[in-house]
Amino acid sequence: MAEAKKTATKTVKKAAPAKKATAKKAPVAAPKLTDATYATGKRKDSVARVYLVPGKGNITVNGKPSNEYFRRAVLQMIIAQPFGVTKRETAYDIVAMVEGGGLSGQAGAVKHGISKALEKIEPELRAVLKSAGFLTRDSRVVERKHYGYRKARRSTQFSKR
Repeated sequence: MAEAKKTATKTVKKAAPAKKATAKKAPVAAPKLTDATYATGKRKDSVARVYLVPGKGNITVNGKPSNEYFRRAVLQMIIAQPFGVTKRETAYDIVAMVEGGGLSGQAGAVKHGISKALEKIEPELRAVLKSAGFLTRDSRVVERKHYGYRKARRSTQFSKR
């Protein structure tokens, strides 16, 4: 009663390793806005595309309300400055798409874009915005690291003896 056990040998093909999905953010599409005034604002490495529409004063940044996107009160204040200077707090709605840089640079870019859009839609506001310094592009950017230094300007410690 010897039963012969048959062992089946199967050839298994190894599957090719799956390619990793690249986690790229899809660019935010420009909104379908009629009667919108468009302007671009820049600060450090941030670029903001700003659409100004007659409305009630709602500000949307990258699809979120501004107080949700910029949680710090200082950043919310920076965005509201052009409206405070021109007394237009509830006259326009803002839709902004911002990319690049950090939150502080993005807030400055949105402020610059809002100021340029306000100047486009109401040219008589130019003097007020210009005197406040909101139409000038702040060109300060991070200095690159230099060869032989630890950072942009920080060198190694000097020892006399």
